[in-house]
Amino acid sequence: MFAAAQWLHATTGRIATCAHSWMQAVHWVAGSGLYTPARAHGPKWGPTTIAIAQEISALKECRPGVDYLARKLKVAERTVQYHLGMLREAGLLVYRAKGTRIHGVGGRASVFERVIPVQFDEALGIRTVGEGATRRPVGAAAEHRSTLGKLAKKAARKTRRRPRRKSSSAERLCTPMQGGTSTGSSTAGTHSPSEAKLASGQSKYPTPESSKRGPRALNKVGRRYQLARELKQMVPWLGKAAVPRLAWIVRHVADAGWTALEVQAIAEQERPILAAEVRRPSGLLADRLSNLHLLYTTPERRRTAVLAWQESRVQEQARHAEASQHAGQVQGPSTVDVRDLMREAIHRTRQISAGPVDDADCHEIAAGEDTALEDLDRELVAACRAEALADPTVITGAIAAGLPESEARRLYSHRLVDQALALEAIAACNATFAPAF
Repeated sequence: MFAAAQWLHATTGRIATCAHSWMQAVHWVAGSGLYTPARAHGPKWGPTTIAIAQEISALKECRPGVDYLARKLKVAERTVQYHLGMLREAGLLVYRAKGTRIHGVGGRASVFERVIPVQFDEALGIRTVGEGATRRPVGAAAEHRSTLGKLAKKAARKTRRRPRRKSSSAERLCTPMQGGTSTGSSTAGTHSPSEAKLASGQSKYPTPESSKRGPRALNKVGRRYQLARELKQMVPWLGKAAVPRLAWIVRHVADAGWTALEVQAIAEQERPILAAEVRRPSGLLADRLSNLHLLYTTPERRRTAVLAWQESRVQEQARHAEASQHAGQVQGPSTVDVRDLMREAIHRTRQISAGPVDDADCHEIAAGEDTALEDLDRELVAACRAEALADPTVITGAIAAGLPESEARRLYSHRLVDQALALEAIAACNATFAPAF
């Protein structure tokens, strides 16, 4: 019976008029095959179910506490919950009020109604009057009275659970128990070995023990957790996700035999995912996978998706490398002569645009004259560097006029010379690639 039909207002059965008639219905359900378990695990219908039903039938108000039944029958509380679920699924118990917990008071047990299924009335020809769950029996077919009599005998008989069988190891004792004092020594039956066996002995056992223990094969749940751990280690944007949640999300693909690389490739086939942009990694993975396990049903399809994803990653990395290369440095002329001509042209252009230079600002150096930087005083060097910091074209102009680059670096420092040369290269590139109108 579905969970929605396990309530008094939704049941098709009738409320049992007495505990004896309800136990008749319980024994009939046990032998008719009407009940089919909804779960593949847990205990089966058996003597424990009948014993719990007997305890329920003896209650004046059908409010069986799980802890009470567990203590009475000496079973676990989970076992009681399993068998109560069986009685509800078989249509023998329905909820009148479901148990809850009240703050400061504690838990409250659920209130049930003992119900006789409508299949019981139809199979045994029981006639009822009234409507709904309040119907009451008024007679039975003559051909089924013998069956009702047998069920009545079963209902009157008390079912007892079999005691647990003790293990044989608990019955054996470590040492033999003997009463009183024994005149015989414990070594009376011990015989000395023959001298032939005391010579050298054997280095190995005649029948060496073979170890059959090997790597344990993973079951379905273990495979899911293994795939979840691999994804957490391999995929950057899944590093903060919980392994149990990932195992639940990839349960379908893990059962289908997917690898971690296939999961990452198919999840990132729409667009690449950055770890900094992901707030809920497990939710994003569940959204990306969705029902794709129904689409990629063969290893060939998954292999094709992985190859396409890898090729897109390679192309993307090449594009990023090319863009970063163009953004970080500007490629100018590679020939030294061409670069010198560009520097001279730029310098002459700036001189023309700036106007004539005063004689006081010029420093003439005669041909063949060696001017050592050590002869310049510190104030002049500081003034030159301050002028170059304000106008980097001073450095490029000096180099274009014939000052060696090594001497310029000594005079103006490496930082100012590198800055001036970089600005010159950028200006030359802009002038070269400027659109012509």
